[in-house]
Amino acid sequence: MKLYQKAPTPSSRRVTIFSKLIGVELDTVEVEIREGENLRPPFSDMSVNGTVPLLVLDSGECIAESIAICRYLDLAFPNQQNLFGTSAAEQATIEMWQRVVELKGLYVAFQAFRNISKVYEDRENCIEEWGHESKQRVTDFLPKLDARLTQSPYLAGEALSVADITAFLMLNVVQGGLKIQLDDELPNLKAYFDKLAAIPEFS
Repeated sequence: MKLYQKAPTPSSRRVTIFSKLIGVELDTVEVEIREGENLRPPFSDMSVNGTVPLLVLDSGECIAESIAICRYLDLAFPNQQNLFGTSAAEQATIEMWQRVVELKGLYVAFQAFRNISKVYEDRENCIEEWGHESKQRVTDFLPKLDARLTQSPYLAGEALSVADITAFLMLNVVQGGLKIQLDDELPNLKAYFDKLAAIPEFS
C-alpha cells in the first residue's frame, strides 16, 4: 500500500494527520504537482481526478480524495480514536461539521488562494476578483466557527474528530496563504487552533 502525495498540501496533510492519530504508518511517494506530474501518466492513469493524495492498495485498487482515504484507513485498521464517531448521532454530527468546514471554509480558502496568487495559472483560468470575493466569504465564515466553539471544545462535540483536522488545515491556509489573522475578535478560534497545533500528530 502506497500513498501518493505532496506533503505540504492540505489534502495530503489531512491523510497524514489522520494516519498518525490512528497509529498507521504509510509508505509515501511524492508527486510534483507544481511541475504537473499529477496531470500526466502514470499518475493520471491511476487517479480519477488527477489530484493528490491517492492511496494505491496492494491489490492495485486506487482510492482518491482525502476523506475517502481516511475512511478506508479507519475501517482497515481498527482503532479507538473514533475520529468519524461511533453512535448514529455522533457520526451525523461529525459529518455535518466536516462538510460545513470543507464547503464553507477550506474549499473557499483554496479558491481565494489559487485565484489571488495565480499559482496554477499555467493550467487554469485565474480570476482575481473571484479570489478576493472568496477571501471575504471565508472571513465572514470564521465568526460562525468561533461561536460554535463557545458550545463545545471541538467542532463536533467533546472529542477530537476528522472535522477538526479539516478545520485546522483550513485555518493554516487562512493564516498562511490568505494572511487573515485570528485576532481578539475570534478568541475561541485562536485558542482552538493553538490547542490543535500543540498535538504532536498535527505538526
